[in-house]
Amino acid sequence: MLWKHWSSESVGVALAILAAFGFSFKAIFVKLAYAVPQAVPVEAVTLLSLRMLFALPFFIVIGLHASRAAPPLSRSDWLTLSALGLLGYYGASILDFIGLGYISAGLERLILFTYPTLTVLIGVLFMGKALQRREIAALLLSYAGIGLVFAHDVEFSGETGAVLLGCAFVFASSLSYAFYLAGSGPMIQRLGSARFTALAMLVSTFATQLHFLLTQPLSALRQPPSVYAYGAAMALLSTVLPVFLQSAAIRRIGAARSVMIGTLGPMLTIAFAWWLLDEPLSPSQLAGAALVLAGVWLISRR
Repeated sequence: MLWKHWSSESVGVALAILAAFGFSFKAIFVKLAYAVPQAVPVEAVTLLSLRMLFALPFFIVIGLHASRAAPPLSRSDWLTLSALGLLGYYGASILDFIGLGYISAGLERLILFTYPTLTVLIGVLFMGKALQRREIAALLLSYAGIGLVFAHDVEFSGETGAVLLGCAFVFASSLSYAFYLAGSGPMIQRLGSARFTALAMLVSTFATQLHFLLTQPLSALRQPPSVYAYGAAMALLSTVLPVFLQSAAIRRIGAARSVMIGTLGPMLTIAFAWWLLDEPLSPSQLAGAALVLAGVWLISRR
């Protein structure tokens, strides 16, 4: 096969592009599931529960394999891992799914993509790091871009309150994920990326199912086949595969280049939302997306 003759760098770039494709489809699958005709549309927590249940077998196998010859975790490790799992894969996901009920897939993806700038702000506010001029410029670009896309959504939906609520939920999701990223570095160094990711996903799955059991009847899991199909696709194509494709890409080309290649994601989401969901496309939305991606590129440069 052709890829066998590629350099490690070329393979890394290809893996990062595939990961961006996978992540970009998550919002599309959520929107398609919400649009399935039925008497009561699927709830955000039910859809997230299905996603995590479909992904669970993969992470159990990966977690067992990665932990086979590894030293046992201390109580402190479990506490840290649990907190990060709740922030990164449960908290961020449920807030994101709720927000997608109010705003377009394109705006959602752009707001989520502020996590690199939020991670920098967390470092400044809580870890004593200094804010550089390049980072200030990145923040201004990113949030100016989100403002443009927000105006686009308000113009086409005519519901300012709903768009604001959706933006608030998705921004809280991005903030939760940024806290997860800021705290995960030392744990990944200690446990390895595969073991850490699998165990954090298991914590998140437990929290998601507990949330579902406390707020929804078991009958809520009875959904049309198409909702199950979207949940399974989200689990495999937009969760399991891109998470490990991205980890493999980072090993080959580094985190900074992987993040910059990942900026394809929001543009792909906007394009697929226009194609598959009939979401309107306007020059202001494209200009806003360009500003957000410029900010992410600027903050990801060495």
